Amino acid sequence: MVKIALAKSEVEIARCFPVMQQLRPHLIETDFITRVRRQEQQGYCLTSLEDEDTVRAVAGFRLSESLSWGKFLYVDDLIVADEQRSRGYGQALLQWLINYAKSHDCQQLHLDSGVQRFAAHRFYFQQRLEIRAYHFTIDISTIYG
Repeated sequence: MVKIALAKSEVEIARCFPVMQQLRPHLIETDFITRVRRQEQQGYCLTSLEDEDTVRAVAGFRLSESLSWGKFLYVDDLIVADEQRSRGYGQALLQWLINYAKSHDCQQLHLDSGVQRFAAHRFYFQQRLEIRAYHFTIDISTIYG
């Protein structure tokens, strides 16, 4: 049976690591809980989708508000385990995020996706997400030392 819930305890957070690392390979397992806890102080929430007592998908998100978007839910991370894709887990987790946003009076859900993630983009389009802006960035440490 599929269960989606916020990961609150250290055990629940740690169980998310193998799936999260597929999206964020730079993460180190021994630092993961500390990083999540630090980001929680900034509003970050981690949730997992489990099926048959195994984490199949993970999402990291935060609620925020801006002049341009009003109150919104921003998805930092959304990943389904490689071997578990095309089984409805991504759709279920995204719908859970949308429902969470609605229940917290958000007007919008936002996420950024790397330009190289073509399969993810197909999924987002199928879920009726739209491209509404370009996201620009600069690596300050590389350019400005």
